Amino acid sequence: MKLSTKGKYGLEAMVDLAVHTSEGPISLKSISARQNLPENYLEQIFLVLRRSELVSSIRGAQGGYLLAKPAEKISVLEVLNALEGPLAPVSCIIEGNSGTCARYARCASRTLWEKVKALLDTTASSITLGELVDKYRAANQADNQIEYYI
Repeated sequence: MKLSTKGKYGLEAMVDLAVHTSEGPISLKSISARQNLPENYLEQIFLVLRRSELVSSIRGAQGGYLLAKPAEKISVLEVLNALEGPLAPVSCIIEGNSGTCARYARCASRTLWEKVKALLDTTASSITLGELVDKYRAANQADNQIEYYI
């Protein structure tokens, strides 16, 4: 399984939003500039994140995006599931897809893939945006405030 740019850029943008949350609504233009990400693509990503209730938007000249809940309450799994769908190395182990493969019932490797998915889910759900923000800030302090990409 490989994450698409949607998942990677979306997670980077969410961490950026969390880092700058105290500044009020954050424009996609500012996230785009800081993270060197295409603004048009961020618009598509944030539409999905808003529909998933991970961010909220404010219209107008001073508008932008805000986290819908504290960064400590948003897991990496929530962000990636919203943008990528279930984290699974093969599609047949995603809930509801068991009938899509004729060999599903007697597949010897299915147990392996189910364990891999469970580990991915456990790991991604155990890490929050708040933790990633802390790591970002620590890295910037340790390196004399040099701005790093998230």
